[in-house]
Amino acid sequence: MWTAVLVVSVAAAAHQAWSANVYTLASDMFPRARWAQWWGSAHSPAAIGGWAFQRVTGRILEANGNDYTPIFIVCGLAYVSAGPSFISRPRLEPARAKETADEV
Repeated sequence: MWTAVLVVSVAAAAHQAWSANVYTLASDMFPRARWAQWWGSAHSPAAIGGWAFQRVTGRILEANGNDYTPIFIVCGLAYVSAGPSFISRPRLEPARAKETADEV
């Protein structure tokens, strides 16, 4: 049991470190005047995706007798699928946008 607790604890700590970097990445890349617009545009679909994932998870569990194996596989692959977004941008630079005096 304690091995499982250790593995889940390390995974949770790694997830927190990853998410902290992702949250600050957006504020570093987008101008202050456009940041809230970007945040809403990016996270509204993310919230809908979270809702949809919960619905799909329930249906998968009902269909296969409450076996969480496919759910854990999908969750584990989520980090791997996020890798190309970081690899494809070797140099992270702030987005270029015109800021007027009333937007700052």
